[in-house]
Amino acid sequence: MAKTQQISKKQTSKKPVSKKQSAQQKKAQSNTRLWMIGGVALVVVVVVGILISRQPAVSSASEKALPLEVSVSEAADLRDAGAFMLDVREPEEWMAGHIPGATLIPLGELASRVSEVPTDRQVVVVCRSGNRSATGRDILRDAGLEQVTSMAGGMNQWAGAGYETVTGP
Repeated sequence: MAKTQQISKKQTSKKPVSKKQSAQQKKAQSNTRLWMIGGVALVVVVVVGILISRQPAVSSASEKALPLEVSVSEAADLRDAGAFMLDVREPEEWMAGHIPGATLIPLGELASRVSEVPTDRQVVVVCRSGNRSATGRDILRDAGLEQVTSMAGGMNQWAGAGYETVTGP
C-alpha cells in the first residue's frame, strides 16, 4: 500500500515549471493583454467615428442662414447666384407675369408638393405682394428646409423695380 500512496502522490503533485515554459506562459499572457488593449482601442475608435459622423457638417459662408425676408434686389442677387425661385401664386397670376426660371406651386398645394422643392439650393418664395410668400416660406421651413426666404413686396415690387418678367407658361 505504501507504493500505491507514493504513486498517487506523484500523480497529484505539480511538476516544476521550467524557465522555458515560464517564459512562454509570460509571452502568451503578454500577447493576450496586447490583443485586449487593441480590441478596446478599436471599439473606442469606431464609437468616436460614429459620433463624429452624426454631427451636422459645418456650414460654409455661402450657406449662411437666409433671413426670413429679403428685398427685391436681394432676391435678384440670390436668383443670379442659383437660388430656386418658387412662385406660390395662382396659375392665372402666373400667366400674367412671373420671374424667368421660376417654378409655380400654388400656396394651396405647397404642403403636399414640398418634395418638388430642392433641398440642395437656397429657395426664394415669391407671390404678388409678399404675404403668401411668407406663409409659403413657413410651410417649407416647417417641413425641414432651412435655406428658405420670402421676397418682400412680391411681384408688384419686382416689376416696379424694372426686373424682367415673362408671361405665359
